[in-house]
Amino acid sequence: MGIKKDKIKFIKVSSELGAGTSGASKGFEGLKSADAMRESNLFSQHEIISIKDKNDSLLKNINFPTAKRIKDILEVVTNVSRTVKSQLLEKNFPIIIAGDHSIAIGTIAGIKSAYPSKNVGIIWVDAHADIHSPYTTPSGNVHGMPIAASLGLDHKLPFGNNPKKEVIKLWNDVKNLEEISPKIKPENIVYVGLRDTEWQEDKVLRELKIQKFSVDFVRRNGGKSTADTILNHLINTDIIYISFDVDVLDTSLSKGTGTPVPNGLFLREVVNLMKSLAKSPKLCCFEIVEINPTIDDKGNSMAEMGLDVLEEIISSIN
Repeated sequence: MGIKKDKIKFIKVSSELGAGTSGASKGFEGLKSADAMRESNLFSQHEIISIKDKNDSLLKNINFPTAKRIKDILEVVTNVSRTVKSQLLEKNFPIIIAGDHSIAIGTIAGIKSAYPSKNVGIIWVDAHADIHSPYTTPSGNVHGMPIAASLGLDHKLPFGNNPKKEVIKLWNDVKNLEEISPKIKPENIVYVGLRDTEWQEDKVLRELKIQKFSVDFVRRNGGKSTADTILNHLINTDIIYISFDVDVLDTSLSKGTGTPVPNGLFLREVVNLMKSLAKSPKLCCFEIVEINPTIDDKGNSMAEMGLDVLEEIISSIN
């Protein structure tokens, strides 16, 4: 059952509070510029809903080194959650175009809040696991925490961090966003292209037995077969959301993202995978994050590739 074109809504979230490198707030503008150059008019065909960012807080001192700017991030993701929920309840198909990946905390909360009785499947197309918490993070960047937050996970370790009491309270508020925790189950998460993790993440990934499909797996099997395998793994889910972090792409293509990682997927591999995944009638939401035109070593190349993926998603779900 296809999604009607007039039901697609872009949700623009320019927040970059969760990242370690500035510039992801320009991701939407990078995509829009690529769209204008290509004359595909993608952004004039669908309504754009803007979420207010709090990027002015980037000028303030960091009070919480184990969860940087978590207070402002909580405010932003709360608004994201409410917007995603309202769009889903109106039977629209939200496409979230965000700065950094911490926004996924709000996206997942909005999906689960809209469909509290349903099992939510997560396809996390990303070089990183993003399953840290304030107790484990080496950087304090919240864009490395959305999966842990959505799982309601602390993952305290004997030699881990010792967050301040205020951070613990805010982290609990983040985990309990929409008063639902956990929002997802480990068996309903699939990683694609994961290749850059810390030992703390490796430990929790082993313990939770979360499914991973490597770059080599995708390359050997191709997009359609990989998509079939992923969807079969998620057979017991009711709805599916795809979160696409552009750093899953190989750095030979572009380094226009805050945390580039070598040995990634090539664009055609991602496009072919998305083409098959987007045909699933379970797909309810798509998200693209971490495009950073300000550090792109090849002009606006990362945004141009992101646009290719967006066009394929929209083409395939109609």
